[in-house]
Amino acid sequence: MALNQQFVLGAGGEGEAVSQSLRLANRHGLIAGATGTGKTVTLQRLIENFSDAGVAVFAADVKGDLCGLGAAGAPQGKVAERIASMPWLAHSPTAYPVCLWDVHGQSGHPLRTTLSEMGPLLLGALLELTDSQQAALYAAFKVADREGLLLLDLKDLKALLTHLKEQPQVLGADSALFTNASAQALLRRLASLEQQGGEALFGEPALQLEDLLQPDRDGRGRIHLLDASRLVHEAPKVYATFLLWLLAELFEQLPERGDADKPVLALFFDEAHLLFADTPKALQARLEQVVRLIRSKGVGVYFVTQSPGDLPDDILAQLGLRIQHGLRAFTTREQKALRAVADGFRANPAFDCLAVLTELGIGEALVGTLEDKGTPAMVQRVAIAPPQSRIGPLSDAERAGLIRQSPLAGRYDKPFDRESAYEILTARATQASEQVQAGKQAPSTASVAGEYLGGLASQAVKSAMRQVANQLGRQLVRGVLGSLLGGKSASRRR
Repeated sequence: MALNQQFVLGAGGEGEAVSQSLRLANRHGLIAGATGTGKTVTLQRLIENFSDAGVAVFAADVKGDLCGLGAAGAPQGKVAERIASMPWLAHSPTAYPVCLWDVHGQSGHPLRTTLSEMGPLLLGALLELTDSQQAALYAAFKVADREGLLLLDLKDLKALLTHLKEQPQVLGADSALFTNASAQALLRRLASLEQQGGEALFGEPALQLEDLLQPDRDGRGRIHLLDASRLVHEAPKVYATFLLWLLAELFEQLPERGDADKPVLALFFDEAHLLFADTPKALQARLEQVVRLIRSKGVGVYFVTQSPGDLPDDILAQLGLRIQHGLRAFTTREQKALRAVADGFRANPAFDCLAVLTELGIGEALVGTLEDKGTPAMVQRVAIAPPQSRIGPLSDAERAGLIRQSPLAGRYDKPFDRESAYEILTARATQASEQVQAGKQAPSTASVAGEYLGGLASQAVKSAMRQVANQLGRQLVRGVLGSLLGGKSASRRR
């Protein structure tokens, strides 16, 4: 647990405790290593440290093992031996305050956001759009902002795209950016996303960030786990895009904190290479900027992956805590990567870092912490301290019990669909159709004109009233990941 503003990682070569200052935990970090070397247990230990210190945690549970945090451990065998070898370690089997989430709502609270909040840049990355398709998407979002059309779920965006195809004059100066071909391509991409189950991510009630930051009743930080075991394999782009959106939202909404005794939130991104795979250059540049600046908001970001080479160099340069489990190097390329990993640590004259990387056993790691002044400390060979919670997954019954007892139970479980772009545009189309039918049956041109103008006037009044209400109840924003090429993210719920 965190002691005297330090969190203990494990034992060094002489059996002494190796720790990291909690004050520097917002300098981000990396947990890397080959499969089966102990990354998940290290991740679990680190999460416990943050929770004990009263820091909220959001982590992706890719293999389904991290949910064991919600049950007390029962150390035996080699785990018990490791604990006994650390007499200074205050180890007590403990269950942690865990809140389970699942995009599909099956193994946790449903996790949703809205298209308006995600914005066109991240949505374009999710849909893997070309430049012309991305430009058309920006044009559609601009119309949605201008006309007060909330884009909450996929049917809202599909209705808007169809409307713009049929009424291109609504686009104004952006009409050249929006062609029938680009609209058809966007609709096809949305259909493909639906087939992957991606529509479950969009809708309401959407995630409220303040719910992530609320401490547990005993003062420990609440641990929010996203069940990503299915998502990573079936819809990796949905997984990556949601995590990038969460990072951007935290950056936009949290106030500046400056230097503080501890972070307010620690984010753990497993399978971190997915966040940067095939990412457009413009988006990657924004992400690097967010990672660099978000530490001043009191957020520490920790990437979990097999090799540091999975991350861009500009991201690696910003990571303070580095925990490197064993790596295997059989090919020339792997050996070159191994040397790069060794060179990333501050050398320790007591051992050859390059040689140790291939000798590390399960639960051992090379650890580079930060000294109190924020400079890298010499790398140490560390036996990672076992977690106090269960190593291994919960049963289905235990998961169900956690969900029932969650302080958020019932808040996100039932979806609702308020008036948004789909409903507004459907009502407009129905009204226009009725006016056409009425015109065919009208006795005179004068009455037709009167009814038509009256309908337009009524529609204009309703539209004006709706836009005023929307303006009072929402906020138009230009997000850090939604402002490229001058596009806005559409209306945000409040």
